[in-house]
Amino acid sequence: MVITELTDKIASNKGEMAQNMWFAVLMERAVRRERVFRDRSNPLEVYNDDEIISRFRLTREAILRLTDELEDVLGPTTARSHSIPALLQLCTALRFYATGSFLNTVGDTVGLSKASVSRVVYRVSGALSERLPQFPVEPGELSRLKRGFYNISRFPNVVGAIDGTHVKIQAPFENEHLFVNRKGHHSLNIQAVCDHNLKFLNCVARWPGSVHDSRILQHSQLFEAFEEGIIDGILLGQGFSTFFKLGPPRAGDSGYPLKPWLLTPFLNPTTPAQRKYNTAHCSTRNTIERAFGVLKRRFHCLHGELRMIPERVCKIVCATVVLHNMAR
Repeated sequence: MVITELTDKIASNKGEMAQNMWFAVLMERAVRRERVFRDRSNPLEVYNDDEIISRFRLTREAILRLTDELEDVLGPTTARSHSIPALLQLCTALRFYATGSFLNTVGDTVGLSKASVSRVVYRVSGALSERLPQFPVEPGELSRLKRGFYNISRFPNVVGAIDGTHVKIQAPFENEHLFVNRKGHHSLNIQAVCDHNLKFLNCVARWPGSVHDSRILQHSQLFEAFEEGIIDGILLGQGFSTFFKLGPPRAGDSGYPLKPWLLTPFLNPTTPAQRKYNTAHCSTRNTIERAFGVLKRRFHCLHGELRMIPERVCKIVCATVVLHNMAR
């Protein structure tokens, strides 16, 4: 009898403790947490001109001009709840592009939370990606491009150099196998065309890393424009390498097919004329490789691994291309 009463008492105490704990959890959830607003300062008032370029990759004047142009998109619709001004949003995104750091780290430097930095980077990247350059079709602009490329190695009628580059990403949850490139890591395959001054004329950032360069080109608007003769000129690209001797191009191999408007080098030049052609082709086409190098060193987020979903990474790549052209 005593044992039964003792057992009932212990069970009753446990029930009361569970109820008290559940009540405490409910009360904690019911009480509204006080929002914490961090001190925010205008980065352009803190740093000098050289420090601004080092941290944000653009000049003070360029940042202010771009802020004015994006004010309608980035500007807060209300002054309530310490809304983030357009200038601070742009500087936050620029800092992330330049460093590729964790969102927490970027937020600590500008006085924003991790969630706010994530939303800001997404919003600014979307606004900038809408300003992606379109390949010129005007005769005057094409003539300028031809003169610029001709002055490099006397290669005539060239309006652009084309190539692809990979941007490493975190393994996505959906269709993960499609993003594994030939080097074994997850990436996006980015196609771009640049001019003689290393400015990008066209960029396609929407294909997973396993897709071949030639397939990206064949499914692009640029391919249709050249095939239909809308653009008067030729592109220089890397041809199929020694992989071509072993069979069809494999997924991830670099290279483009030979076209009347797309010239590639000779695989095995045997005559002085062919060797001279290859030399001129290589020295003229390497502008795109140099452009990719400058882009990734200027915006280090592209040099490391972007820990975001592919759709967001595509917008970030396009945004950095727009900013790269501004910095040139």
